[in-house]
Amino acid sequence: MKKVAFIGAGNMNASIINGLIKQGFDAQGIIVSNPSPKKRIALADSLGIKQTASNIEAARFADFIILGVKPHFISDVCQEVSQAIDTSGKCFLSVAAGCTISQMEKSLGNGAAIIRTMPNTPAQLGLGMTGMFACSAVSEEQCDYAEKLMKAAGETVWLDKENQIDDITSISGSGPAYFFLFMEAMQQQAKAAGFSEEVSRKLVQQTALGAANMVVYNSDLEISQLRNNVTSKGGTTQAALTTLIDGGLTPLVGRAIESALNRAQEIAQQNS
Repeated sequence: MKKVAFIGAGNMNASIINGLIKQGFDAQGIIVSNPSPKKRIALADSLGIKQTASNIEAARFADFIILGVKPHFISDVCQEVSQAIDTSGKCFLSVAAGCTISQMEKSLGNGAAIIRTMPNTPAQLGLGMTGMFACSAVSEEQCDYAEKLMKAAGETVWLDKENQIDDITSISGSGPAYFFLFMEAMQQQAKAAGFSEEVSRKLVQQTALGAANMVVYNSDLEISQLRNNVTSKGGTTQAALTTLIDGGLTPLVGRAIESALNRAQEIAQQNS
């Protein structure tokens, strides 16, 4: 079994590590590095994985290196590692927005095996959605294993073009927050109707969970059809949906996603 290094002990890396352990991955085949000890030691103690303060030690140990640091640190980490050890045969996976393969190649060298990924926060529950793009230097075997790693956090999809990572960021990467905002608005209205905080939240979260599962378990139906199935002509649901549609919900969502996309592209330019 391949060995995996996680550089950074933040929530995303921790989510993937937890998923791998739950799937039966050998804990002693995983190492996490982080400059401050608190998070990495907590992960090591709770999951039985290896830990170190040294990115170089972690990278030397592993076949796959998952870069879970902030975008503006990735180039520095890649340069630190490439100057200290032979990285040939190793595969690097970035889980950060805004750092392109060409930017990482400046530090790792042309011909480095690099995969960009964009997971989202439901990965913490094993319910994430991850977009993946591999450069030409990545072997089929490495792609397969990288997919196995990211599936520990949920579902995956391979992308045809690298710039689609920015689209993934704007749709599924940032997407949970869009739903949270809508749920907040529903909860506020439930409270305004006189329900308690606890009951308001329960009403909203169970409705959202049920709706999401209706989509999952009816994959043969268009989402629009599921909406129509709930909407009786002249009924309460139609009244609510008419208000949302007349208020411009659909184009507003489109503009919001475009704003996230533009910001992802700006971040990439800032890191170039």
